[in-house]
Amino acid sequence: MKPFTFLCLVLVGLYAVANCHHISGKHKDEKELLEHSGAYDIINQGCPTRGSSYADFTFSFYKQAMLQEPNKNIFFSPISISTAFAMLAVGAKSTTLNQIFVGMGFNLTEVQVEDIHEGFHHLLYMLNKPDNEIEISLGNALFTDRGFKPLEKFLNDIKGFYEAEFLSSNFHNPSEAKKQINDYVEKKTHGKIQNFLGSLDPSTVMVLVNYIYFKASWENPFAPIQTSEEDFFVDVKTPIKVNMMRQEGEYESYYDKQLFCEVVQIPYHGTAEAILILPDNGKMKQVENALVKETVCKWRKSLKTRRINLHLPRVSVTGSYDIQQLFEKMGITEVFSSNADLSGINGAHGLQVTKAVHKALLKVHENGTEAAAATAIIISKVHQPSVTIKFNRPFIMLIVDKTSAITLFMGKIVNPIEN
Repeated sequence: MKPFTFLCLVLVGLYAVANCHHISGKHKDEKELLEHSGAYDIINQGCPTRGSSYADFTFSFYKQAMLQEPNKNIFFSPISISTAFAMLAVGAKSTTLNQIFVGMGFNLTEVQVEDIHEGFHHLLYMLNKPDNEIEISLGNALFTDRGFKPLEKFLNDIKGFYEAEFLSSNFHNPSEAKKQINDYVEKKTHGKIQNFLGSLDPSTVMVLVNYIYFKASWENPFAPIQTSEEDFFVDVKTPIKVNMMRQEGEYESYYDKQLFCEVVQIPYHGTAEAILILPDNGKMKQVENALVKETVCKWRKSLKTRRINLHLPRVSVTGSYDIQQLFEKMGITEVFSSNADLSGINGAHGLQVTKAVHKALLKVHENGTEAAAATAIIISKVHQPSVTIKFNRPFIMLIVDKTSAITLFMGKIVNPIEN
């Protein structure tokens, strides 16, 4: 029987709303670079219908996570997951390669594989550029066993396209290797994700790591003095006490009369925004079933400015996923089997992915007293009649980079304090 050696993918994400320092920003020059590169159509998740259906990868993954745990919190970073597997695809061939990219929504009869890699390269460049009051870092690392020699072309390509760091590790000592990887992840997520990797098989020869760290401040922070304890209904019969933030102001919003949900857009300083979707009681499943790119585009086009008395809970949740279980339901199977063709990594067959895990952490709060004080002057317009929108029951959240329209994070908050 042919011996197999193992690969492991580790994908981590952290999202936090907090005070940030001013950094020189990126503006339309990077967007123009992306658009004119020819890669924009491939990775663009905006409302124009050009390009691939890569945008729907986010919703496909969400729906599989939802089916796995229907009444639980969901939180993940689609850009972290897709970047890690796109990086792995540099070494994939034949059906293994096709399944990875088709499963992520790319049409390989219309798009060249190299153009997909180029699209991710430009996206990494854009997201890692400093932005006004947003701290974001998206990166990749390759840990290889000291006796394992990847092909020079593979190393050059993942360095060129994905700017991966290369680190040598001793997988014959799993506890030592695990500590090295966990320390790396902890450092890259600013200490927020610790002891992430639980175990390593001694037969492992390579670990691919993708991480994303995102920290931003609300454009109009909530005043902590307005936060009070309120009920949040996990379901219609189960209230829990949460710290509910409150603020009255002008927000872009839309009520979808067909799907029975309220959509509110909350901007951050810089080039990111949160899109919150609050289904009416009993309508969550209907909204989830309708989650595709076209639905979100309709919501975006329908947003109108309204004065809203907004109630939003503080949130502290985590999401942990076995990617293999979810991907196999999305048609990505071969890379996890003994039939995997990852010969582009080392020039030989006998490699397969035995573990692919993802963890993401979400923290949402008022944004601190300093930021709240700085925006007190803004709340001085003539008052108009306001509508109250209380996020006091399960809701869906998208964190979007406005420049690329890429969804950085997506989640469903069923219990804001279940960490």
